[in-house]
Parts: sequence; structure tokens; C-alpha cells
Amino acid sequence: MDDTTGKRTPLYEEHVASGARMTDFAGFRMPLEYTGILEEHRAVRSAAGLFDLSHMGEIRVAGSAAARFLDGVVTNRVADMEPGQARYSPICRPDGGIVDDVVIYRRQDDFLLVVNAANIEKDLGWLDYLRRAWPGDGGPDVNPEDVVLEDLSEQTALLAVQGPRSQAVLEKLADLPLDGLPSFRFLEGQVGGHPAMVARTGYTGEDGFEIYISPEAALPLWRAFLSAGGDLGLVPAGLGARDTLRLEMRFPLYGQDIDDTTTPLEAGLGFTVKFDKESFVGKAALERQRDQGVSRRLVGFTMLDRGVPRRGYPLFSGEEAIGSVTSGTISPTLGEPIGLGYVPSRLAAPGTELAVGIRGRRARCRVIKGRFVQPGTASR
Repeated sequence: MDDTTGKRTPLYEEHVASGARMTDFAGFRMPLEYTGILEEHRAVRSAAGLFDLSHMGEIRVAGSAAARFLDGVVTNRVADMEPGQARYSPICRPDGGIVDDVVIYRRQDDFLLVVNAANIEKDLGWLDYLRRAWPGDGGPDVNPEDVVLEDLSEQTALLAVQGPRSQAVLEKLADLPLDGLPSFRFLEGQVGGHPAMVARTGYTGEDGFEIYISPEAALPLWRAFLSAGGDLGLVPAGLGARDTLRLEMRFPLYGQDIDDTTTPLEAGLGFTVKFDKESFVGKAALERQRDQGVSRRLVGFTMLDRGVPRRGYPLFSGEEAIGSVTSGTISPTLGEPIGLGYVPSRLAAPGTELAVGIRGRRARCRVIKGRFVQPGTASR
């Protein structure tokens, strides 16, 4: 795709003028990198990076039954959320497959769901179906008139400041009590003179903030952040660094590591599934999977032999083909290849040796436990 096609965020012209290398992502023309993925990745780990995430989708859920509706839609708990709180959760189908993974923000009078850019229409359709036609069978039994759905994606821009110096950068532009703001909480106020919702959330594993603003505020705030954060090491960062950062943390990417054919229990997202809730879509299927045991698991692995695992490369145990790589790269922090992939549960234990098929040969790898990199680890 060339730059004459595809959707554009409010910052598209700014990215092009800055010399960013552009790419197609979820139908948008987005910056892949500015000065280089390695440099941008390391800046986020050691100082701060500024991301344009305006391609993400935002869906407002309101009405007298909004909390009860969402509690029956997502696997995590919503009904006990307080205003100013955010929570991560999958949305599942009745068979337990993941429709999307979202962040839910509870405001005073409504909820804001932030969804993956490629799934905006899909999520809206699924939510509307559940709102209108899903009584019983573990789903939300609500009066459709008591739940309001509104797509705010075109009316919302999103910037993210991520890294250990992100608070210091944001404090130059926002008069907000950020010191006392815990992770997955948010405040509403002014940033650089523009109304904003500022959340201590992100997709990098580092401390950071996501700033929801109007599209008109995106350009002046982008420039203000770069100006204010220059002496603190802030750099603009693209989707390339965002991908390597999230992979080092083992954060799944929808469409690669999770999708409609995978369940939260298989993907290592069991902490988001609240089986003590009365009901939610997919509960019965996930309870069966929990009780019987999952047949496969998403594992992280590092390479023992030379070679970089890439998405789609086959995974082997001896001569047996057992799965494929879902995400893989060279970790900028470790300087070593890392990857994710689904393997049979019997082969998912840390320390298990497997092999990746790379250009006709098999390169040994080893399953690891936990994240590849711990938050707060600066690049070497």
C-alpha cells in the first residue's frame, strides 16, 4: 500500500514531515520507525518514548444497565469498578474464543472501551448483538433500551508517553496529581491547555501514560511533548518499537498471539477470567476447559541455536511438528532472539527444549518462565 491509500490519524502529515518510515497497519498509515526501532525501543526502556495510537478504537457504553451488561460480556469483573479505574479483559464468544482484548475505563456516568484498531466494527457488532439478542446461556440479560453503544473512534485521538521518565515529561504539561496515581487509574483535566483523560496504562511494560484527547488537540500536544521532553530523552517512537517492547513483556498481540480460535486459559490470561461471577459469555466453555485442562498453551522461548524465530515458522519436538511461532524478534534489551508460540501442554514446562524450523533447518530453543525482560530494565 502506498501513502495515497489507507486511513490516517490526525498526525499523519506530521509523521511524514518528520521523516518517519510509514507502514500499513489495520488499514491505517502509521509510523513504523523514526530514527530506528532499536534506538526508539531503548529510549522507552531508559527514558521515554512518544507514540501516536490514534488508530485505536474507542466505544462508549452507557445507560442504566451498562455495568451489568459489560459484566456479562467480558471475562473480568466490571460491576465493582470505581470511577477513575481501568481494567484489562478479553471479550469471548460462547466457545471461549477471544473476540478481542480491551481496556475498560469506568468514568462517572459511562464506560469507555478501548479496542484494537482492526476490530472496531467487529466489536461493535458483537456488543450490539449481545445487547439486543442474548438473554440467557451465560450472557447479559438486559433490556436493550438500558444499554447505549456509541463509536467514539473518529472523535478521539490517543497519545502515549511511556518509559521511566514519562511522569517527569507529563508533569511539564499537566497540572494533575500524578504522584498518587496508581497503575490502571486515570484522571481527567488539562494537558497543555487541552481537555484530556490521562490514564496510567500502556503496552510497553514500563511506567507510562495514555492521553485521550480530541483530534484537534493531537498535533499541538504532539509537538508540545517533544519540546517538553527533549531534555529528558523523550523521542518519537513507532509501531516497530511498540511491538518489540510488548513482546519482551509477553503481552499478546491480537491477530497473532490471540484470536477467535484461542481462549484466555490457553493464552496465559487466566488471571482475567473471574469464574466467581454469576455469568459471562463463554463461562461454561472456559469452566470445562479449566476442569479438563487445556490441550495447548502459549509459551515464551529463547533460542539455543542461531536463528531468529518469525511468525508462522513451525515448532518441533523431535520429529513431531507441534505448533508454530506466533511472534518473534531479536530482543533489543537482551540482544537475543525471543519468541512466542502455542505448544501442547505436556511440552509447555519451563526448560523444555524444542526446535524452530528456520529456512529448512531446525534451531533449538528453550521454553522460559515469565517475561523475557522485567519492567524497569534499561537496555544495555
